[in-house]
Amino acid sequence: MPEIESLASFDAQLATAGTLAECYVQSLDLSGRSDQLLASGVTHAVFLGCTFGPGVEPQLEARGALVFPSLPNLPFNPYRSGLYTADELYAGLERGHRYTLDARVYRWWRHVGQHRSLTSELAMTLHDHAITEALDDLVLTGAVGVMGGHQLVRGSAGYSDAAGLGRALAATGRTVLSGGGPGAMEAVNLGAALVGPPSDLVTALQMLAERPRFADDVASWVGTGLAVRARFDLSGRSFGIPTWLYGHEPPNVFSAGIAKLFSNAIREDVLLRHASGGLVCLPGAAGTVQEVFQAVTPRFYAAVDQPVPPLVLVGVDYWTRVQPAWPLLANLAQGRPMAAAIHLVDAVTDVPALLG
Repeated sequence: MPEIESLASFDAQLATAGTLAECYVQSLDLSGRSDQLLASGVTHAVFLGCTFGPGVEPQLEARGALVFPSLPNLPFNPYRSGLYTADELYAGLERGHRYTLDARVYRWWRHVGQHRSLTSELAMTLHDHAITEALDDLVLTGAVGVMGGHQLVRGSAGYSDAAGLGRALAATGRTVLSGGGPGAMEAVNLGAALVGPPSDLVTALQMLAERPRFADDVASWVGTGLAVRARFDLSGRSFGIPTWLYGHEPPNVFSAGIAKLFSNAIREDVLLRHASGGLVCLPGAAGTVQEVFQAVTPRFYAAVDQPVPPLVLVGVDYWTRVQPAWPLLANLAQGRPMAAAIHLVDAVTDVPALLG
């Protein structure tokens, strides 16, 4: 069923097929297309959050279309047709972080989290469905996911190493995915997105180190990232998948697109599902540990003839002593196909060769 997400696509559909029957039309202002709507077939067409001219909507429904109306009093569009951009999420930052779209949606989420209603639940479900569809449309075949803690500080050796890992993965032609937040996630997205010479990455890291912690002042932390983005070419295929469940962690600005979701469960599933080229886990706390074992489950149950994407843990001391996940993974892997796909290394430079 054709999906129509722009006025150009709308016009092209009518020009080539002459009908909107069985089409999905999403988040378009069709108030200037009333004549075309009323003249075309709309049987089993689905209109999601579109705007119509006076009197058009009931006529569409009477002729067999299904119209999902706009939902009131929301700071976001639940029917959006694409991923977020950093400019979109941080519009209004010059007035302070609390005025940005990202902060306003987080405040809304915190309120409805305590006063949930059918409307708010429906709005979040529709929104997350739209975001996951937009991510699916990118066709991220062979993408590599990199997990890691949000507390990794700009200017630290670990941050520089994570940026170098992102750059090394992108250099092999891979799309790089992260959880989209600060810390290791930001560093990886930066390295994967920055396509200029190595000296550009060095300079970018120096600029970022001037505002090391987002908790000190979110606005200046984001502003420094935007300054880096304005100065360098960040056109590499790097995507972030953050969540408003952790809305106190601002999304980083170094992605080609930001797939921010309300549901962390959907976020984790989407991130790991799209990381079909392998998963790399840098040191992290509860969230990273959760992702390690969520990724292990399908690998554990993989059939003998089923390919098992690599899972690489970085940091021997960390994963054997600080957060001793590796001994359990190694024990689970005994006698199973996943045994050849899990790895423990001490340096990020060892990672690319293990991903095939």
